[in-house]
Amino acid sequence: MSSLLSVLLFIAYSTQAGKLSIVMDDFGYRPDNENQILQLPIAISIAILPNAPYAREMAIKAHNQGREILIHLPMAPFSKQRLEPDTLKPDMDLEEIQRIIRNALANVPYAVGINNHMGSAMTASLSAMQKVMRILDQYPLYFLDSRTTSNSQVSHAAIGTSVKVLKRQVFLDDVINQAAIRQQFNHALQLANRHGSVIAIGHPHPTTIHVLQKMLPTLPSDIVLVPPSMLLTQPLLHETKAVTTVKRARNRMKNIRQCKIKPQQPSEKIYADRMFIVLAESLRQNPAIIFVKKRWQQYRSRNIQ
Repeated sequence: MSSLLSVLLFIAYSTQAGKLSIVMDDFGYRPDNENQILQLPIAISIAILPNAPYAREMAIKAHNQGREILIHLPMAPFSKQRLEPDTLKPDMDLEEIQRIIRNALANVPYAVGINNHMGSAMTASLSAMQKVMRILDQYPLYFLDSRTTSNSQVSHAAIGTSVKVLKRQVFLDDVINQAAIRQQFNHALQLANRHGSVIAIGHPHPTTIHVLQKMLPTLPSDIVLVPPSMLLTQPLLHETKAVTTVKRARNRMKNIRQCKIKPQQPSEKIYADRMFIVLAESLRQNPAIIFVKKRWQQYRSRNIQ
């Protein structure tokens, strides 16, 4: 009974709290720094470069913690800079893209999502990203758009597929100094409160790690850390504008007189047991319940072993 109460309290809290998701990119090259990130709360997710020398090691460590893992898939930028091996380019054919994604999945076990490393040129190409989404449609992976270009076609490319798309709203460490990172962190908190959820991306720089070590323990009580997958059922920021527009339209309709049709038969009675059935079904489908259940199963399996 106490465990059920705890779960119900967690649901009530997580439903009201602003949801902050932090993804740490570029994993696989700096194990000393990355191991410090793995000491931060488990809700912080990591994105691993598939051809990095420590990719598999970090994926296994994070998975054993119960941490969410993404493949940080290299994609071509507009700017000229050194590229990772197997960087996706807009002129690649479907077979080449499929080979690269297949290898990435093999190199980063336990991944549940993908986000782009660089990729301003690749993600701005609708035809190129449609090829990516056709391939990802075969796997149970979501795509987190790092938004390295304002002309991203990721969401449009996913139309007609089963791939769910999330979008980054904040980069924590575009400017690598403590004051700037703290400012971006606080900006993320404001967006989480204002819109209900936010995704922030950081990198395993010592300065970023230091700021997170200082600020995460003082996280406001109305903010909860969640992995990106828990936001798949949440409205995206751009969708909140549409919701606001609909609400305004409904408010304008309130003053319009409407014809009311009298029911020909008495309304069906709703009994209390039906209410509990509906409540139980709602709890089973709640993202917070699913998250807690998954972590509890992982905890039990480790203890049994």
